[in-house]
Amino acid sequence: MSSTRTSIDPTPMPQLDVAADLLTLLADTSTEIRCDPQLEALTLAVAADLPVLLWGEPGIGKTAALTQLAASLDLPLTTVIASVHEPSDFAGLPVVGDDPAHQGVPMAPPDWAVRLVRAGRGLLFLDELSTAPPAVQAALLRLVLERRIGSLRLPAGVRIVAAANPRSSAADGWELSPPLANRFVHLQWTHDHETVVRGLGGTWPRAVLPRLDPQRLPEAVTFARRAVCGLLSARPALVHRLPTGEAGRGGPWPSPRSWEMTLRLIAFATAAGSSREVLSLLVRGAVGDGPGLELLASLDRMNLPDPEVLLADPDAAVLPERGDLRQAVLDAVVEAVRRRPERARWDAAWDVLVRALQTGAPDLVVVPASTLARLRQEGWDVPASIEQLAGAVSVSRRADRTAARVAAVAGTGR
Repeated sequence: MSSTRTSIDPTPMPQLDVAADLLTLLADTSTEIRCDPQLEALTLAVAADLPVLLWGEPGIGKTAALTQLAASLDLPLTTVIASVHEPSDFAGLPVVGDDPAHQGVPMAPPDWAVRLVRAGRGLLFLDELSTAPPAVQAALLRLVLERRIGSLRLPAGVRIVAAANPRSSAADGWELSPPLANRFVHLQWTHDHETVVRGLGGTWPRAVLPRLDPQRLPEAVTFARRAVCGLLSARPALVHRLPTGEAGRGGPWPSPRSWEMTLRLIAFATAAGSSREVLSLLVRGAVGDGPGLELLASLDRMNLPDPEVLLADPDAAVLPERGDLRQAVLDAVVEAVRRRPERARWDAAWDVLVRALQTGAPDLVVVPASTLARLRQEGWDVPASIEQLAGAVSVSRRADRTAARVAAVAGTGR
């Protein structure tokens, strides 16, 4: 008679513990420093201590980006969902003391504000801002601009970042009020395919504060002031322009307040050596697309070479690569000769045009060459360098005439 032995399995591990181990493995990701313009724009605005509002569709990763930002900067994250709070939660709750007639009624701040003040630093994340009703938005004005909530003032080490969904995709969404919208730098948060794929593979981009060059700080401030003041001097209508549409009022628009934010952003971007793409995101996020693009164009012109320097040494002229900027430089050289016409300056201008012909598209010299030729005065000999330009001007004019004939034929055929 044979006997069988059965082994008793040890007590199995609770399935929730197994699930917890699996969740731990899934959460074990790493970060890397990589080029991410929108993340760099966010960190630069945070470094500049400006309130930032991230706009993006649900599920795009706004909350995850801010959580990772707080972790990278070693800042405690405090999340406040504005839509589930009452206005009094941001203005402070009245606490009646023993003698309110003489001592007044202090406004007690919420517990999360007290924790931020005690910590002295942190990242305050105002989530779902576009679902906050107008009364709550009004209560947020003082918090966002003055950093005050109740009787407390948030310390300088606290940064404010908010997130919102477009009204079309927000649950019971509202447009932002113009006063609240004008207090934020607005960044459109979109997903990058490669970033998402690499992140799901376990490696996300790391948010790091920009490295500001201490040697460039005075230069950065001077450059920013010149840029903003120069544009507003030439375009005074841009100083304050409230959009007429409700949607436009809830986004970035130009005002003295937002121009001050823009000035600060330009200074920080200059000191950090940020790319034009990052600067574009920040500037347009502060004053809107139209004024922002005008400012970027004026920044390009600020960096153009001085026409007087080019006339003084044409052989050493370094002209911009971009066609529109090169055209602007050549026009400025001809205009400088027109303002002070002298034989030597006229000859030097032809040398500059020849250099432009040798290093760029020939059609860019056609108009400046024609204008410069009309500035010739009696007794001025035609310089030898003009022969090099004659071919380009002739070819360009023949091309223009051919294009005109083709257009005329096409017009008669309709």
